[in-house]
Amino acid sequence: MYDYLVGKIAKIDPAYIVIEVGGIGFLVYAANPFKFKIGQEQKVFVYQAVRENDISLYGFQTQAEKKLFVKLLNVSGIGPKSALAILATDDLNGLITAISSNNISYLTKFPGVGKKTAQQIVLDLKGKLVANTVQTTLTPATEIDSGILQEALAALAALGYTRNEIKKITPKLEQAAAQTTDEYLRLGLKLLMKN
Repeated sequence: MYDYLVGKIAKIDPAYIVIEVGGIGFLVYAANPFKFKIGQEQKVFVYQAVRENDISLYGFQTQAEKKLFVKLLNVSGIGPKSALAILATDDLNGLITAISSNNISYLTKFPGVGKKTAQQIVLDLKGKLVANTVQTTLTPATEIDSGILQEALAALAALGYTRNEIKKITPKLEQAAAQTTDEYLRLGLKLLMKN
């Protein structure tokens, strides 16, 4: 089992990053890959998921994010993709508050989380998470180009949001004055959580 990797971020994709360590490129799925900066040497905390026909790595900027991911995986009905979609929210303390206050409607706004799964999240995690312990470090994307909005939309799709959900918020995103893919993605997640 790996705890973390330290290496250069060689590639950023809407669903994953590639971190080069000792000449080997590790493909690591991330909730918001655009928080990482291409070409930068970085420590990425990882969780290795081993299934019958797949071995995957999931990466996080902080140990606290990784711990929350593992706690979400322990909830019946939550897989790695759903856990990543939940962690993609920019307001992790809001997520913890929603769990502690039984806010089922907030939790069902995440892709792959229905009412039954949201109730299971509350049942399993209520009282086990402390607000203000999860912090995220936002790093701007490496370069601003005309495709940053499309990258953000692709990242939302990779998180499991439907084409119709993304289509509804696209006009608002097009009007936004975001400068990076990360900014568009965070704004898109906020808009999706309001709908």
